Amino acid sequence: MAHESTSAIYTAAGANLAIAGAKFVGAFLTGSSAMLAEGVHSLVDTANQILLLVGLKRAKKPADARHPFGYGREVYFYAFIVALFIFLGGGAFAIYEGIHKIGHPEPVEDAVLFGRHVSGFWVNLAILGFAVLAEGYSCYVAIRSFWAEKGERPPITAIRRSKDPALFTVLVEDVAALLGLVIALAGVILSETLDLPVLDGWASIGIGLVLIGMAIFLMIETHGLLIGEAADPEIVAAIREVARAEPGVHHVNEVLTQHLGPDDILVNVSLDMDDGLSAGEVERMVERLDRALKERHRKVRRVFVEIQARSAAEAQIRAVQAARA
Repeated sequence: MAHESTSAIYTAAGANLAIAGAKFVGAFLTGSSAMLAEGVHSLVDTANQILLLVGLKRAKKPADARHPFGYGREVYFYAFIVALFIFLGGGAFAIYEGIHKIGHPEPVEDAVLFGRHVSGFWVNLAILGFAVLAEGYSCYVAIRSFWAEKGERPPITAIRRSKDPALFTVLVEDVAALLGLVIALAGVILSETLDLPVLDGWASIGIGLVLIGMAIFLMIETHGLLIGEAADPEIVAAIREVARAEPGVHHVNEVLTQHLGPDDILVNVSLDMDDGLSAGEVERMVERLDRALKERHRKVRRVFVEIQARSAAEAQIRAVQAARA
C-alpha cells in the first residue's frame, strides 16, 4: 500500500500548493477573511503532505542495533504531528481570523487586475471554483487509493481499522478541505447578497471548527497506532486457525499481535504441545508455522512461538488481566 499512499500524497501536495497560492492572491486582492483562512488551510495541508512523505521515507530505514524492530512507526509519529499542525496551524488560526473579522467587519474589496477594477466577489468565486476542481481531483485520487485498501468494509470502519495513517490522513484532509470550500463559498455568497460582511467571519470560524474536528479525529486514530495496535481480528483468527492445524498442537493458548508499521506485523503465539514430541519435531513445527503465517499474510514479518502448558498460560493470562483491572 506504500505506492498507493505516496501517489495520493503527491497529488494532494501539488493540488494544495496551487490552491494555497490562488487563495492568498484572492485574500490579498479582496480582503476576504474566509479566503485567508482557506489559504492558510491549504498551506498547512501542503506542509502536512511533506511531513507524511518524510515519515514514509524514514519508516523504510532498515533495523539496527538500537531499533531491532525497524523504524516502521516513524510514519505514525509524523501523522500525529500532522494532526497537531492541522489543529493549531489551520483550525485555531481560522477561528482567530473569523473572530477578528466579526469584530471588525469590512466589505469585500474590488480587485485591480491589469489596471481594471474587478468585483472582489467574482474574483473569490473564480478562485474558490478553481479550488473545488483541484481539491475534488485530489480527493478522487485519495478515495480511489483508499478504496483499494478498505475492501468490503464501510468507510468509517475502514478508517478506524486502517494501519496506514498516510493514506487515511490525506483522505480526511481532502474531505475536510471540500467542506471548508463549501463553507467559504457560502460565506462569500451570503455576505455579498445580504450585504453582511460579518458572515465572512462566521464562515472562517466554521472552517476552523471543521479543521479542529478533523484534527481531533486524526489525533485519536494515530495515537492508537503510535502506542501499538493489534492486527485486524480476521488476521488474528487466521493465525489461530493455521497454528491449530499443526500436528502436535493441543491448544492455542494466546495470539498476541502488534503493528510495527502499516505493513509490518509482529506475532507472538503461545502453544500447548504434545509432550511426546521430540525437540527436533517441535523445531520443525515452529519452522513450518513461521513459513505458513508469512505466506498467508504478507504483512506478518516476525513470528515468535512460545511453548507453554495450557494451565500455565491461562494462569499467566489471568494474572495479566488482574493487573490491568
